[in-house]
Amino acid sequence: MFLTAFRRRALALLTAGAVAATLAACAGETSPEKTVTVLTHDSFTLPQNLIDDFRAETGITVSFVKSGDAGQLSSVVSLSAGKPKGDAVFGIDNTFAARPIEAGALEPYLSPLAAEGAARFAVPESKNELTAVDRGDVCINVDGAWYDRENIPEPTGLDDLRDPRYRNQAVLLDPATSSPGMSFLLATIGTYKDKAPDYWRALIDNGAQVVSGWEVGYNQLFSAGEGHGSKPIVVSYASSPAATPGTSALLSGCFAQIEYIGILRGASNTAGAKKVIDWMLGPAVQRALPTSMFVYPVQEGTPLPQDWKRRAPAPEYRVTMSPKYINENREAWLKEWRDTVRR
Repeated sequence: MFLTAFRRRALALLTAGAVAATLAACAGETSPEKTVTVLTHDSFTLPQNLIDDFRAETGITVSFVKSGDAGQLSSVVSLSAGKPKGDAVFGIDNTFAARPIEAGALEPYLSPLAAEGAARFAVPESKNELTAVDRGDVCINVDGAWYDRENIPEPTGLDDLRDPRYRNQAVLLDPATSSPGMSFLLATIGTYKDKAPDYWRALIDNGAQVVSGWEVGYNQLFSAGEGHGSKPIVVSYASSPAATPGTSALLSGCFAQIEYIGILRGASNTAGAKKVIDWMLGPAVQRALPTSMFVYPVQEGTPLPQDWKRRAPAPEYRVTMSPKYINENREAWLKEWRDTVRR
């Protein structure tokens, strides 16, 4: 969640009043036909000036309503197909994308701006029900400063996490409750194939700790996180080191997480929702994504912050799977994970 993802840290660093101000404006000044309600995950944030500029240019106020993580968001949308709680949805990622599409909860729309990059990340075999906005590669992060202090070489790949030298050092995220946790599970399945359960078992036997979500894993237990915990290895994003000096991402064994926006079937303001999608693909929003949500933009030619090439390079290879394939196998994989971890 991309949240569902490291975006929680970005949210903590930015002004929480941005969305609240927008909601107030919607309630007090804007007629319903001039409002577009967008359901989002809890980690969504954009600079308020961009939201204000969009309103000035179009007369449309965007009301962002947070609805849990990517999985919860997908469930809310899927269960309310045809009777939506808003006009659009942002933040369903490729690990959950098939669910609302198969539920018939989304209205097809192909933005004219999608050809500038977003189309490369379209959901395979779909009818443009979802449009890619950003991507955030889920990778193992390590605290290099911790390893320097302990005079231990840093792990360099997924295989190293089974090494006794790294016993009791890793924090994993439960794939049943965490979007990046699910992405890491998929990365291991793509890397180890039918041997993935053996890999999970080896991690647990080597003392890896499993927690409910990114906030606990990164901000509380990770040694470089806000809580200065004791664990120097954690599941996060390739872009996380841009915000956390002294850390790096293991750029092998990452999963390509993509976040989408779509129009909800039965929306009261479909025309306005289309304009919001075009806006999210426009240069102003795309340029803001790296610093507001610590994700990579999808539109080609969008500049990244100067230090990202050094501190947050994108992986050259990522594990990828179609949303349909993920949806068909999710429950079986989760059961196998639970059986392995709880044995």
